[in-house]
Amino acid sequence: MPTPFGLMLRELRLRANLKQQQLADKSGVAVRTIGRYETSARSTPKADTVELLARALDLAPHEFTALSAAAGFPVRQAEPPAGAPLGRFEARLVEAAGQLAAEVASRWRREEEQRKVHNAPLPVGWRTSAELSDHWENVVAATGEAPRPMDLDSRLEQVVDVYRSVPSRRLVVTGGAGSGKTVLALRLVMGLLAIREADGAVPVILGLESWHPGTDLRAWITARLLRDHPGLAAPLPDGTTLAAALVEHDLVLPVLDGFDEIAPGLQVDALARLDDASRMPLVLTSRTEEYRATVAATKPLTGAPCVELERLSTDDLAEYLRRTARKSGQGVPLWQPVLDEMRREPRTPAGEVLAAVLATPLMLVLARTVYSDMPNRDPTELLDAERFPTPESVEAHLMERLVPAAYRRRTEDRRFEPDRARRWLGHLARHLEWLGRHDLAWWELGASMRRLARTAVMALAVGTVFTLLDTGTVALMSGIGRPLDLALAAAVDFAAGTAFAVAHTLLSGRDGRAPAPSGVRIRFGGARTGGRGGLKRRFRIGFTAGFLLAAAAIAARDLFQGVVFQLPPGFTATVLAADVVVFGGSVGLATGATYVLLSLWERPLDFASVRGPADLLRACRRTALAQALVFAPVLAVVVPGTGWAVVQVLQALPPAFGAWHWELEFGLLIGAYAATMGPIGYVLALTAWGRWLVFGRLWLPLTGRLPWAVPAFLDDAYRRGVLRRAGVVYQFRHARLQRHLAEARPEPAQPLAAPSDIDDR
Repeated sequence: MPTPFGLMLRELRLRANLKQQQLADKSGVAVRTIGRYETSARSTPKADTVELLARALDLAPHEFTALSAAAGFPVRQAEPPAGAPLGRFEARLVEAAGQLAAEVASRWRREEEQRKVHNAPLPVGWRTSAELSDHWENVVAATGEAPRPMDLDSRLEQVVDVYRSVPSRRLVVTGGAGSGKTVLALRLVMGLLAIREADGAVPVILGLESWHPGTDLRAWITARLLRDHPGLAAPLPDGTTLAAALVEHDLVLPVLDGFDEIAPGLQVDALARLDDASRMPLVLTSRTEEYRATVAATKPLTGAPCVELERLSTDDLAEYLRRTARKSGQGVPLWQPVLDEMRREPRTPAGEVLAAVLATPLMLVLARTVYSDMPNRDPTELLDAERFPTPESVEAHLMERLVPAAYRRRTEDRRFEPDRARRWLGHLARHLEWLGRHDLAWWELGASMRRLARTAVMALAVGTVFTLLDTGTVALMSGIGRPLDLALAAAVDFAAGTAFAVAHTLLSGRDGRAPAPSGVRIRFGGARTGGRGGLKRRFRIGFTAGFLLAAAAIAARDLFQGVVFQLPPGFTATVLAADVVVFGGSVGLATGATYVLLSLWERPLDFASVRGPADLLRACRRTALAQALVFAPVLAVVVPGTGWAVVQVLQALPPAFGAWHWELEFGLLIGAYAATMGPIGYVLALTAWGRWLVFGRLWLPLTGRLPWAVPAFLDDAYRRGVLRRAGVVYQFRHARLQRHLAEARPEPAQPLAAPSDIDDR
């Protein structure tokens, strides 16, 4: 007979109309395990398994409490009444939410200033889209109110009031490309933060292009929070993190931007996964056509009304351009001839094309940047019907001229000329298009290279550093008159460098997407960053890197000596294989154990220490160098000690296994080699900062695809308005600009005013 837990699980599964396989797919728990729970009297789950199943079944809090009690876990205490003092756990969550809110507000406030959102706000409005909204009964179901259609028609300045009027706190925002969806999301987040109560949810903008519907939504949100806010990696007593707890307790309001960026074949599944979390308040933005096609194949997002952004009218354009444009040389408004052409009845073909293009906020802002912000540029050229016969030709022109216009402004940094900046930005755009994302992360700059090329570059970089250090040491000890010793050292070092390059490639995966920075620092005190769950993975990484390092070095040494010198008696392929296995295994055990030991000194970064990409880069550099300093003395002792212990065991075996000897000189040599090359190889090949150093600072600038001062270039592009910041990554100003720079060839250069004559705006 099944346990009470098994009986309750089966009842809840049947109520949800799920088969065992369907529940397994949603929860990640093996179908055999679910079947065993429902049929066996001896199967008891773990606490995290109960949580996975409860989340997949979308249980209410009291149902989860009952299921946990049936599994034999302590019943969670009821929430304290209003006004009662908070417990330690609740108080910590409220404090963390407050810190997150302050950090999010600070970041997006700077972004608002950079984008000049408040200087001349666009009059963006929207209307309610009944065909893309869920049934009103579902929208108001949580309140018990009578179902009634809601009129959500409004404008940008009322976005917070509109969202708060939706009982389900779920809203879908649609619109055309460049219609202002992301700016609306930004204004909503800032408005909600301004009125947020101490224990209220924190709105966080998350780009959906990196989410695969096969990944649990809450787990993905948690991972994004940990990437952008490393301070949330602080551990809790149950082994989870502050980020996971904030998401689990609905203290994060996800503003999911860019549903249309999910692969077309996955959008239906993605909407279904959003429906699985039907109790989670959220905001979803999407292009209208993509969301309409998805809804036609399934149904609207549960509990969510939909609003659609409207195009700007000619009067809206005239008012915006009047407030933001300079006057022409004749003293008349710069855009007056263009506006007159668009107002003419009937419109000319050129006026029709311009009216269609400038009706979207993105193109209107680009037009202002290209013409209003730059002297000696006349927007009447856009009325040339032969040069710009279609809206697409005008849009391509505006996006192409954005970079020259941005880089002709006077700024403090004049190192980046327009033509070179255009080429470098084109490489970054192609890099992101290859990865299929919009987040420009400094630790992924080499990820778009082919796998073999990436491995070869890493092997060359690590091998060169090893060779310079090792041959220099050999030359000092043996003299430059021993060329064979130098050649042997170089062969061993390049083999070791190749080993680290292989470990780097294995860690990056087939798609080359390197793991995000760990967000830790080395400190002897305070709470550790995580529990035991990651120790097995750490040991596997350390063992793999150590084994490959030792195996490659030993094999290179034996083969070099076998080719250059006479083979010693009894030297066979079997002996070589035994050397590789024994010494590779012993070094692998030592490095794996050392990497696990290193976790004892890893602590989460301070919450406010990472405010942007440059801050995270500096933090990762400090952590990588500190890890290397800790690694060196530990490896110097552990590696020879492990090798000696393994040889002692082998000496006790029958002679058929061979004769093994351990010499003190060899032990000291291998310890010194491991203590020197191990940390260097680890930093260069297996840390985010090392990968950045090899590809972002050396290889890509060396091959002309990026400038030597990459951080300064990215920050300069951000200040010029070509890039924007989203947490610890950059993004292009708009996805369409990214695609244009990746695909289009630059327009022929046109004469502009001399830099000294340009008025910096």
